Amino acid sequence: MGKIKIFFSRVATGSFKRFFRNLNYVHKESGKNRVWLFFNMIYSMLRYGIGYLDYMTFGFAFIKKDKRLTFMTWDDNIKMARRMNQKEAYPLLDDKLVFCKTFTEFLGRDYVDLQEGFTAFENFCKGKDCFFAKQPTSFGGLGVKKVSLENADLNAIYNELMESKMYLCEEAIPQHEEMQKLCSRSVNTIRICTIVSDSGKPHLIYALLRIGAGNTDVDNVTSGGMYTLLSNEGEITHPAFCDKTASYYTTHPNNGFVFKGFRVPYFKEAVEMCFKAALKDNRIRYTGWDIAITPKGPVLVEGNILPGYDMCQNHIFHDDGCGIKAAFEEAIND
Repeated sequence: MGKIKIFFSRVATGSFKRFFRNLNYVHKESGKNRVWLFFNMIYSMLRYGIGYLDYMTFGFAFIKKDKRLTFMTWDDNIKMARRMNQKEAYPLLDDKLVFCKTFTEFLGRDYVDLQEGFTAFENFCKGKDCFFAKQPTSFGGLGVKKVSLENADLNAIYNELMESKMYLCEEAIPQHEEMQKLCSRSVNTIRICTIVSDSGKPHLIYALLRIGAGNTDVDNVTSGGMYTLLSNEGEITHPAFCDKTASYYTTHPNNGFVFKGFRVPYFKEAVEMCFKAALKDNRIRYTGWDIAITPKGPVLVEGNILPGYDMCQNHIFHDDGCGIKAAFEEAIND
């Protein structure tokens, strides 16, 4: 009964246009009959509690029943977050200002809270060419603005940002020259998902690399960026996927950079840093950390109380056709 309720809630909030767009994409990718796919998608939504986007991402058209149960779903993800993270601690990650003040030792950059006043903002701007302003509770690359300080009127900028509620201003992160090769316009971040076991030991669940499209200052998927799963050694082993184009890329569409074989510098150090951050507060045990790689090493960009479950399970990344559900339980019980 619960899954039927979930199904109808997704129908109510979804888009039939997007449903059939995804059905056509899966048809093109798999070569399977559209009518069969239509009923199989409906069945999968009812049987496994997934959405039609998950059906496409997980590659359920290619995967048989037993392996379908190995996938983490949206509902599993919600339950995991509720199980591992205490609600009163959510602001530690949900509010970017609180995050910066809590995890300052891992930031590796200057920042200021505009609510501290104009003088604090003026001091922050000294010696900088630009900075990034953010709305503290924004997400997905929204509510972020790059601000140039060349011939700038600081009073005007301060008032504009305060009016837009962009209270957090952060120093621009210098990107490692190797990461620049992926996309030079944006900082290409890594999403490292960690679980802290019941015994208090941190575990790496997955590491996902996001790559900017080259036409914006952010690497977010919602802004046209791509993503690919990294190996446990920080290496790209599979093509990158772009939601906007519903296409896989072995090379960057703008600069031609070859993805496979690329190794993220300081990857081991990035994982170790996330483990230290994960142990900072035992009320938060399931976290998605966004990491940037600078010439001097990894730095924290932000944390996420509800890490993604879907992109890391894109079927192109898993040659065995299995999801990562078991990895969560193994980590918790270690």
